[in-house]
Amino acid sequence: MSGLATVLLSTVMALVVAVLVAAGAGKLARLDGATYPAAILRAATAFASVLTLTAAATAALASLR
Repeated sequence: MSGLATVLLSTVMALVVAVLVAAGAGKLARLDGATYPAAILRAATAFASVLTLTAAATAALASLR
């Protein structure tokens, strides 16, 4: 597999994981009794957190090379 394909596949996988985590956080917030705007805010926060953590882990791994 080429380098570009690896980067694209990794990016897509990170986005899929972030969306799944955000959906789970939104659903759990809604089940906890949060309003729809509050649940969406929690989901957005979870989405951004996962992407930030992924970027930090990628930068740390890239610096090892």
